[in-house]
Amino acid sequence: MNKYLHDFPLLLQPDEKGRRIAYLDNAATTQKPQAVLDAVTAYYQTSNANPHRGAYDLSEAATKALESAREKVRAFLGAPKAAEIVFTKSATESLNLVAQSYGMSFLNPGDEIVLAISEHHSNLVPWQIVARARGAFLTYLYTDESGRILPGEIEKKITGKTKLVAAAHASNVTGVVNPIEAIIDRAHQVGAVAVVDGTQSAPHMAVDVAALGADFYALSAHKMLGPMGVGVLYGKEKLLEAMPPFLYGGDMIEYVEEQTSTFAPVPQKFEGGTQNVGGAVGLSAAIDYLNSVGMESIREHERALTAYMLDRLRGVPQLKIVGPDELQDRIGVVSFTLEGAHPHDVATILNADRIAVRSGHHCAHPFMCHLGVQATCRASVYLYNSNEDIDRLAESLKGVRRWLGYGLE
Repeated sequence: MNKYLHDFPLLLQPDEKGRRIAYLDNAATTQKPQAVLDAVTAYYQTSNANPHRGAYDLSEAATKALESAREKVRAFLGAPKAAEIVFTKSATESLNLVAQSYGMSFLNPGDEIVLAISEHHSNLVPWQIVARARGAFLTYLYTDESGRILPGEIEKKITGKTKLVAAAHASNVTGVVNPIEAIIDRAHQVGAVAVVDGTQSAPHMAVDVAALGADFYALSAHKMLGPMGVGVLYGKEKLLEAMPPFLYGGDMIEYVEEQTSTFAPVPQKFEGGTQNVGGAVGLSAAIDYLNSVGMESIREHERALTAYMLDRLRGVPQLKIVGPDELQDRIGVVSFTLEGAHPHDVATILNADRIAVRSGHHCAHPFMCHLGVQATCRASVYLYNSNEDIDRLAESLKGVRRWLGYGLE
């Protein structure tokens, strides 16, 4: 049994047949260790108040908890300054913040926005809206049939007309780790800004935003053992300072008069309203947990699991892996189809064996069309998974077509 499994209460709960869940939907959300659950509970039991606004002990404790979490995130990402860390409610909100604040303010008619075709809708649809509103154009970095963006595509598509490039660090569909350094470098060569969706990378590998050179980097707490309802946007300070606020209201203002207002400095300028302090505390505890395991150890564990999963899935009759069929440059995400079985049916049958995988287009419809599939099943691993989970998946998959009436194979 995986040595970290005992830290995750939900994963230990047996069903009526005594089976624990084989949870393989970590690209969608992760389970929470007891340390995170305890940290959130302790905050609400001992320190709950509105931060930044009260001259009393509880409010000061809440403020300290929020700003301590900000510093924890800064160190985890290698950001130069805590002021460059903005709390949001999700990575989706973080990316929309960049689109609405930076994109609507600094992109002009005729400018090009370059996106990877493999983007999650949260890093694609906002740029469609910006392009339509600002008279800009969308250009796509296309992948090969395995889901990889090749160097020639980067050189050809990111040109002097390009003003912004948006790409995920790693794909939530194929698990491919994109050549993000090359994409960022090329963007900067032509004077463009680089926006990185880090939701599938920050939980699984060591990330240094300063070394990457990313102008913006978004992540989501719930994909890295933290609570739902908390996102992070890293942005270079000079860019954040030049951008208008995204949400207007309390705690993001400096002075308000009848006709005009002035705004607080970054990052508070982008944190209108009461922040999810309990969620930020949970994210801080999640980072402590990840650091205690070690991001390099997590990466190696997932690489071993992914290699094992690829090997086991190759032995399932009529199964086709969508994306690369090798370990190189990928995270622990594997998408697949099973001939004659709709992915939703496959996922439902696996659920009967208490195995959780994702099915559908994974909020990446243009990418799925590019790959020539309507939907896939997706299995994704994390630090608490083991070979046993993969074995259960493979053995259950072998019975899916039989269950659907295809007979013995």
